[in-house]
Amino acid sequence: MSTFGALNTAYTGLVAAQAGLETVGQNVVNANTEGYTRQRVRTSATVPLAQVGMTNGAARPGQGVTVDGVARLGDALLDARVHTTASAGGYTAVRADALASLETLLAEPGEHGLAAKMQSFWASWQDLSNQPDELAPAGVVLENAAALVNALGESYRAVDAEWTRTRENVQTSVDGLNTAAARVANLNQQIRSAINSGGSANELIDRRSAVVATMATLAGATVHDNGDGTLNVLLAGNAIVDGTTARSLQVTGAVGLADAAAAPVRLEWTHRPGTAAYLDGGKLAGSVSLLAPADAAGKGGLLAEAAASYDALATTLAQQVNAVHRTGTTPSGATGTDFFAVDAGAPPALGLRVAAAGPEAVATGTGGYDGSVADAISQIGVAADSPDRLWAGFVTRTAVASSSARQQAALADVAATSAVAAQLSNASVSLDEENINLLALQRAYQGAARVLTAVDEMLDVLINRTGRVGL
Repeated sequence: MSTFGALNTAYTGLVAAQAGLETVGQNVVNANTEGYTRQRVRTSATVPLAQVGMTNGAARPGQGVTVDGVARLGDALLDARVHTTASAGGYTAVRADALASLETLLAEPGEHGLAAKMQSFWASWQDLSNQPDELAPAGVVLENAAALVNALGESYRAVDAEWTRTRENVQTSVDGLNTAAARVANLNQQIRSAINSGGSANELIDRRSAVVATMATLAGATVHDNGDGTLNVLLAGNAIVDGTTARSLQVTGAVGLADAAAAPVRLEWTHRPGTAAYLDGGKLAGSVSLLAPADAAGKGGLLAEAAASYDALATTLAQQVNAVHRTGTTPSGATGTDFFAVDAGAPPALGLRVAAAGPEAVATGTGGYDGSVADAISQIGVAADSPDRLWAGFVTRTAVASSSARQQAALADVAATSAVAAQLSNASVSLDEENINLLALQRAYQGAARVLTAVDEMLDVLINRTGRVGL
């Protein structure tokens, strides 16, 4: 190596140390930046120049150090684990929250629950059977019946409102997912351009990773690396982002609970109307599952099944009470009358009303002091097929499902937290580590500068003082 070549070698050392110091500085100032992944300068030794012509065959050292780039110290496997656990966590959390809200709405056991109101209703009929010739107990029956009907209607309307709110959240989530897909496609373009031009795209990759993580939580998105700096984002194997092209979803189907059975809510690809878009997980998949219609096996959407249970309770209550009530005679002498009525054109839980116009329209028995009909109605609540048993079964199923959902959500949350912790352990900035790197690079810079100074002094002697010895 020539003396002037040694100057270049020292200079490359200065450049490499300076690049390392700048990278350490970038890490330090972004230590608290959410989503930032620490970086390191990649260097390699420069090979010696090829020997040509007449040479003495002596071995030659290399030509210094080459800065190959700035590496982003992320881990694709850890990122994929975060996406997978976030998908499961989002799905289970939505369902657990919905079941918890439904449990609160049921208010069972408690004085405000339907079970307590039905018990008061049956007890008032028992009191009436003991005083069939009095109108006051019949008035109490009507008051308890009205309270039961109102509670049933309010509960149904609360479920209906929750269904509508969930439907709106699905639309909002789809809009957010489409926006995120467009952002990823745009970042793909910027990252590919930066890489092709020889620049660093690390900060852009961090931004893209944050958006992809959001998509994973929202819709169970997974990624495929294309090898050119771009990623494909997949939903159940179908690309919503294909390189620099973004696709979008749309929500179709009912906008109200009443129409859920006729027009189930589902996701479709905007560019392929009528083609369903399926999700493997995420909050959006959990919300869509809540909007599914009820089915005969009771395995339909949570909210529609709750509404169907309220309807079944209203129908059973009206049918069983009316069947007995028709066998009695009212104080006014009427026979074959109904105590409850269900208005047509509305869900039974909303259409249920008290048909008896007043105490004198309540049948107690066959007349006079006979309270057999009132007594028979009071015993409906303890029958094997009573409305109480029907309601208790629904409450029990809801409690079991809620407990299971909470456990699943807790396990998914632990897995997601563990995955994020592992990712942060690998990618986050350690100020202690950066301080050590800072000192090492500072020494490297000083050493390269000292080599440069020594070579410069050698050249000064060679150029300015050769031949002047002894003068």
